Amino acid sequence: MRESMVSNIHARATARPRQQLDKDRLISAAFLVLERDGLDGLSMRPLAAELGVQAPALYWHIGDKAELLRLMARVVYAQARAEVGEQADWRAWLLGFGRSLRRTYASYRDGARLCAIAKAPDDKADITYHAQRIAAPLVALGLSQSRALSFEASVISFALGWASFEANGSMHLYLDEMLSFDESFETGLAALVRGFSD
Repeated sequence: MRESMVSNIHARATARPRQQLDKDRLISAAFLVLERDGLDGLSMRPLAAELGVQAPALYWHIGDKAELLRLMARVVYAQARAEVGEQADWRAWLLGFGRSLRRTYASYRDGARLCAIAKAPDDKADITYHAQRIAAPLVALGLSQSRALSFEASVISFALGWASFEANGSMHLYLDEMLSFDESFETGLAALVRGFSD
C-alpha cells in the first residue's frame, strides 16, 4: 500500500517542469523525502535537493519546517476524511473515520509521528472556518458542532496512539505476541464510539 502511495506522490511531484515550484509540488516532494529518509531526515536541505533548487527558494512558499509539517499533516487528515465516504449516521462515520485514520497513518513512513508533532498555526484568524469544516460531516448527521469536534478529537487521539504502537518496531513485536492488532483496534474503537452520548 505504501509503495503505491509513494508512486502517486512521485508522479505528482514530477508532473510539472522542474522550474515551476509551488506549495503543492513542495509538499509532494516532502512526502518523498519522508519515505526515503524518515521524519528525522526531513529538513529543508534534502527537500531542496529533491526539488533541484536552493534551500532559500523554499521559503517563498513555506515559512519554516513547522509549517511544512503542519501542511503535510493536513494532507494526511484530508486523505483519511475523504476515504470515509457517506455514512448512515454519525456513529458509523466515526467508526469509518477511525479505521481510515489508522490505514492512512500506516501508509506513510512515520505518518503517526508526523501528525503527533505537527503544530497548530500561530494565526488563529481562520479557526472558526476550520472548526466548521472539520465538524461538517458530523453536523450534517445531526450532531452539534461542539460535540462533533469533541468526538472527532477523541477518535483521532485513539487512532494516533494505536498507530504509534504499531509503528514502534520493538513495541509492535512485543504486543504482537499478546494480541491481534486488528481485532483489538476494532474492539477499542467500537467501545469508544459506543460510549459517546446521543
